[in-house]
Amino acid sequence: MPRAKRGFKRRRRHNKVLEHAKGFVLGRKNKFKRTAEAVDRAFIYSYRDRRVKKRDFRTLWIARLSAAANNNDISYSRLISALKKAQVNLDRKVLSDIAINDPHAFTAIVEQVRSLSPAA
Repeated sequence: MPRAKRGFKRRRRHNKVLEHAKGFVLGRKNKFKRTAEAVDRAFIYSYRDRRVKKRDFRTLWIARLSAAANNNDISYSRLISALKKAQVNLDRKVLSDIAINDPHAFTAIVEQVRSLSPAA
């Protein structure tokens, strides 16, 4: 009886890994051992970076809000504090979008918050 060399199952497993390596270059896309290592590493990075992306966007929104707040003669921290005291439930993403796309509306929000909060 001939020995089993796992032909079908091995090919199916290899093809699954090679499918994930589409777009990789040189041996990383067609040499199974190197492909498997590259795909494993890519999965690790993608898992990590799905979380890092959230941090990066929040940092971007804060930077934009800080610049827009400074244009309206108020610091970012005072603006956020005043928004909380005035119970304005707009998050940083929406506020930064307003600051970029409609600066007059952002100025109106700042003025409204400033009138309600004496510290700002």
